[in-house]
Amino acid sequence: MNRLCARLLVPLSIALPALAAAAEQKRPAIPEPLGTGSLLQMIVALAAVLAAIGLLTWAMRRFGSLQSGAGGGVRLIGGISVGNRERVVLVQVGEQQLLIGVAPGRVNTLHVLEKPITLEGQANGSFAERLATAMKRQGKSP
Repeated sequence: MNRLCARLLVPLSIALPALAAAAEQKRPAIPEPLGTGSLLQMIVALAAVLAAIGLLTWAMRRFGSLQSGAGGGVRLIGGISVGNRERVVLVQVGEQQLLIGVAPGRVNTLHVLEKPITLEGQANGSFAERLATAMKRQGKSP
């Protein structure tokens, strides 16, 4: 029995150091704490992302009013606030002009103008004055 143990222990004693060295090489590296370089890199990347978001927001505000093919026939002529959250707007759809009341959760057609308001010669007056003039021309009071 001693010979059997000796036969098993000798190869095992030779293999153990080799196995330990292999296990040491395959052990994952322990991550180092954040250094100044990686912290600076993270701050620069964050600043770049925030700058890109700001640039896109500015571009959407600046160029967001471009009309697509579907909304090309609708044009806002003017508007006036009649309350905290209520407005009266004049919209042109093709050749027809509509006076629309806009409130939170509601949009109502107030009047359909028979003759469109022309902007020549009336550019100096406010929207309310132009609307009153147009309504008087059509025989209706505001």
